[in-house]
Amino acid sequence: MINVAVIGSGTMGNGIAHVFAQHGFPVALIDISQPALDKALGTIAKNLDRQVAKGSITEEDKTATIGRIQTYTSVAEGVNNVQLVVEAATENVDLKLNIFRELDLHAPQDAILASNTSSISITKIAAVTKRADKVIGMHFMNPVPVMKLVEVIRGYATSDEVTARIMDLSRQLSKTPTEVNDYPGFVANRILMPMINEAIISLHEGVAGVEEIDTVMKLGMAHPMGPLQLADFIGLDVCLAIMRVLHDGLGNPKYAPCPLLVNMVMAGRLGVKSGEGFYSWGHGTKDLVVAERFLK
Repeated sequence: MINVAVIGSGTMGNGIAHVFAQHGFPVALIDISQPALDKALGTIAKNLDRQVAKGSITEEDKTATIGRIQTYTSVAEGVNNVQLVVEAATENVDLKLNIFRELDLHAPQDAILASNTSSISITKIAAVTKRADKVIGMHFMNPVPVMKLVEVIRGYATSDEVTARIMDLSRQLSKTPTEVNDYPGFVANRILMPMINEAIISLHEGVAGVEEIDTVMKLGMAHPMGPLQLADFIGLDVCLAIMRVLHDGLGNPKYAPCPLLVNMVMAGRLGVKSGEGFYSWGHGTKDLVVAERFLK
């Protein structure tokens, strides 16, 4: 069983650490903030409690999973004895490039460096390291413990051996890996984000309201949630960042982010994480409540 490090203890990072640890891998969970790490362990414990309540794991499984996770605030200390690093920091290209420069310095030379990026070029990330053949995308879906897909992204120089190892590791996590090539947005977000953007354009142009747009897509297309609700869950700032990657990388005006999306992010209306996006999330119930500004 290999040793794994996860960089970033937010929603994706703690989910990735949870899944690796649950499947028997020793995990070093790394973040610059000890309170963030403590919060992540609390989140993992709560998610494991849900699995215990459903009967999918035992209390002993939960205890063993938590016991496999060690936390670190130092990258150098956390990655010095690992065979795989999965970076799950904020979707910011400069931040990720700096992290990979540091990982290249401190991780063992034979360690694979993977990124959970949802849109940033793996080739660009690999170029700041001296091991481009060992850099790969490992894009998990949210929530990580539930969603089966791992989008495995090959950079320009990623080796066949490293790709095969990550495909196999993903299967060991009870996931379904899908290999894709390194182009803006990969597959998942190259298709999903323009759909979300088009839903926002439809709202912006007055074609229909928030509930109406989401109802059409849920009942007409059998989507589990509408695109505007999904955007709120993803984070409107993340949606905007990915649209900009698509627009810049492909140079096609059809990928231009909707002005309403841009304005909402500038105003701090980011969805669930800020308490308001297309819906209001601070009312203490599970009922969907359209944000006041979008009410007719």
